[in-house]
Amino acid sequence: MENMSALENENMQTSATPAPAGKRRRRVKETPGDMAYYIITYILLGILALIVLYPLWFIVIASISNAEAVLNGKVFLWPVGFSLRGYELCFQNKEIWIGYGNTVWYTLVYTALSVMFTLSAAWALSRKNLPFRRFFMIFFTITMFFGGGLIPFYNVVSGLGMLDTPWAILLPGTVSAWNLFMAKTFFQTGVPDTIVEAAELDGANRFRLFISIILPISMPIVAVLALYYAIGQWNSYFNAMIFLQNENLYPLQLVLTNILTAAESSVGGGEGYYEAMLQSNQLKYVTVIISSLPVFCLYPFVQKYFAQGVLVGSLKD
Repeated sequence: MENMSALENENMQTSATPAPAGKRRRRVKETPGDMAYYIITYILLGILALIVLYPLWFIVIASISNAEAVLNGKVFLWPVGFSLRGYELCFQNKEIWIGYGNTVWYTLVYTALSVMFTLSAAWALSRKNLPFRRFFMIFFTITMFFGGGLIPFYNVVSGLGMLDTPWAILLPGTVSAWNLFMAKTFFQTGVPDTIVEAAELDGANRFRLFISIILPISMPIVAVLALYYAIGQWNSYFNAMIFLQNENLYPLQLVLTNILTAAESSVGGGEGYYEAMLQSNQLKYVTVIISSLPVFCLYPFVQKYFAQGVLVGSLKD
């Protein structure tokens, strides 16, 4: 009996041992139809990749090519007549360095304020016991579809005494309703109520709860909001064009716009006009590189949070 019991135990252990991965699951043989599907898919994806990447590549090679070769359409895949004249013209202009400094400062301060206000409002709206919660939800929703127009907007900024000051760039549009609802949904779906209840039982007040508990576990949505606000502010020039008169306060985008406009509007005759046209054409590509490079450098540091934050923040309302 003892031998039979030992044999049964051995058989049970043997049957409970999982089979190797290769023996447990057979690979499904791909049919000619599957192969055709994969080939067509890869071809389409390759075409889409070329459509997206080639304009970026062309801007890079055009910015370092001879201006006359670019204007005559001789630049296609590789630089022709290597030249950094466009970059020299840009960086010799001190207004560009002033604009760079202003834009970096505007972007950092604006992003910090926007993320702080958005997260605070989103956390409050995600709590079901917030008084007048429905009213605030309707109030923010209306701002997504209706605006007062440019003249009332200008009158408000002027009435608050923010004309020709950095506050005209930093405060208007600090909170985006779309980002607010995305963060609110993230808090509702990504922050368990048990964590909040446990913190409250431990004696944490609402400020300590938000700073010490909620923010550390909400880094994906923080990174997404920071990326959205930073890119939006970095590329913005309209508010500066409307509200600023002091050129020392101009952001980079407005400085580059003015330089490009001045180059294109240069008048003259004969060779002088042709040279101005060549310079204007090359400056177009150089300014795109100068204005876009910091954004490309920022994205790799937050891209790991990007998909997670967007997906979690869009699960439900």
